[in-house]
Amino acid sequence: MRRRAAPARTRRSPGGPRSLRPPPKPLVGLIGQYGAGGDVLDIYENGGRLVAKQGEAAPLPLSKVSSEVYAAPGGSQSFAFDLGPTEAAIGVKVGGVRLNRRDFGAEAQAAIRAMVRADAGERRQAASRASPPAEPARPRPSYLVSLSRIEPAIKLDIRYATGDNFMGFPLHKRAAAFMQRPAAMALARVDKAVRAKGYGLLVFDAYRPWFVTKMFWDAVPAEGKVFVADPAQGSRHNRGCAVDLTLYDLGRGKPVEMTGRYDEISKRSYADYAGGTSRQRWLRDLLRREMEAQGFTVYPEEWRHFDYKDWASYPIGNRTFDQVEGEISAR
Repeated sequence: MRRRAAPARTRRSPGGPRSLRPPPKPLVGLIGQYGAGGDVLDIYENGGRLVAKQGEAAPLPLSKVSSEVYAAPGGSQSFAFDLGPTEAAIGVKVGGVRLNRRDFGAEAQAAIRAMVRADAGERRQAASRASPPAEPARPRPSYLVSLSRIEPAIKLDIRYATGDNFMGFPLHKRAAAFMQRPAAMALARVDKAVRAKGYGLLVFDAYRPWFVTKMFWDAVPAEGKVFVADPAQGSRHNRGCAVDLTLYDLGRGKPVEMTGRYDEISKRSYADYAGGTSRQRWLRDLLRREMEAQGFTVYPEEWRHFDYKDWASYPIGNRTFDQVEGEISAR
């Protein structure tokens, strides 16, 4: 099954107008991850100030020396950024050691896509022929409903019905989102709550057939398995009680920026990742608070993934979206 790490910290980013301000423009191009291996340097913004954190060391608030150079408290360390043609940093020199800027999520995605590109059809066929694990009878029968029919105001961006996902090809044959009825009703209440604050819900994925979970597991290398469910145990998505989602701004009609991208396989996806900007963390925590208020729990390694409280009451599902839609229409 998914190897759950230590629970995410309960500390929340401070709220209020200051948290909603975008970071100062000169800082935007410097925010990111630098280095390699387990000694990654995170440069992030907090309260309008640049902060450096490397590994388990304490965060260091940085002071500006020049447009490209910042210093740790007392001048103990200097951080000299190397800016590229777009004014975004491509590296930083710390204590004489250069660290290249990295996008670990993009690197992981590229490696997975390169591996599965040649045999995507064969992978689908193999997973479709496999069978979900046997399990004891569950107290509640599956009763999936369409999120769009329960609450039409919830927007959908079903990435797994397109090639815009970490696998690089469509996994679902149609763009739809289904959940068990109690979970769907709870999500509708979350949407109402965030609308009062100027936001709406944007759903990336909800019910997921078991064979898709198997395709994910077979494609992701060992170091990324924490981001996918073990098909031998089944996923909470398979049970219709998990949802991947974000917020969108009602005024602009566009998704907000969070600390990491959707289905990103990197530590930026962690629910307690300290990087990014104050605004991103505030929005991430707003989503979490409203979801928790309606009976959902965040998955510690994915800020976007929430499980409904009754997930264990439902069986693992392996029906395609067409089959689910047929069942709904026949009721």
